[in-house]
Amino acid sequence: MPKIVITDYDMDDTQVEAQMAADAGVELAVFEDRSPEGIIKNAADADGIVFSYGNMTRAVIETLAPKLKVISRTGVGFDTIDVPAATEHGVAICTPPGYGNEVVSDHAITLALAVLRRINELDRDIKAGVWDYAATRPLGQVYGRTFGVVGMGAIGRAVARKAAGLGFRVICCSRSLVPHRRTPEGYETCTYEELLERADVVSFHCALTPQTHHLLDAAHLALMKPGAVVVNTSRGAVVDTIALADALEQGKLWGAGIDVFETEPVEHDHPLLAAPHTVLSAHAAYFSEESGMELRTRTMQAAIDVVCGRRPADCINPEVFDADER
Repeated sequence: MPKIVITDYDMDDTQVEAQMAADAGVELAVFEDRSPEGIIKNAADADGIVFSYGNMTRAVIETLAPKLKVISRTGVGFDTIDVPAATEHGVAICTPPGYGNEVVSDHAITLALAVLRRINELDRDIKAGVWDYAATRPLGQVYGRTFGVVGMGAIGRAVARKAAGLGFRVICCSRSLVPHRRTPEGYETCTYEELLERADVVSFHCALTPQTHHLLDAAHLALMKPGAVVVNTSRGAVVDTIALADALEQGKLWGAGIDVFETEPVEHDHPLLAAPHTVLSAHAAYFSEESGMELRTRTMQAAIDVVCGRRPADCINPEVFDADER
């Protein structure tokens, strides 16, 4: 009987996964240790791994191969997985692309509006007995503002669609787009630097790579309008959060809506937590009750498919199957 090990998890329970495994005739073991040492120990006899936040290093993969056939993550990012090492050892890497497009884009738009309207500050004041909207001025509106989308994958396009529907003027940039053209939807494309200079809201929707690490740093923050809003629901390290906190403290931005941080949970003394005009959430953009169920079932099904000898629907290194078929 093939075996799948959940090495660490971000859901309330694993009943859904347990039922799926039982229905497929697969043994399931559940642990909560995301350290490389713990993963190696707990998944020593595993044909497949399901995980959320562990670090699947080359050492982990090389130790568990060749028995290990698949690593399936409850999330679309794979920056914590050594994909080249996995591919070398014939280990399929599965993530569920597209499962959170709508909810993440909802969250990004919500953060932008909450910051523009200073919703959390108004709420704080009224609960403290202060009935005076002027105390939180300036208050912004959508009409007349430009919304910049950095990264036009599926989530970025969903954000652009919703921003345009609200009345924002939308501009965008992406490595796959030629500047100074129009997207099929009609959005104007520009360079990253031009977007920073023009946009009233800059929302990040790009993967974390060496090229996008601290994509928004102090130098790029200096290009932005004094009344601009930064939104990040992608990866924490895409934004230099220390530089962002400094810009907020100096009054160089309207505010920021941040869902992801360079270290999670965010350090209690991180300067962004004390910076003015921020709306912060605990890496919650990806989750709704509906998207959470889709995430769980797709992630588990991918692992089940591979350990049962089938090609999964979602795989970022399908060449491992092509090699077997030759």
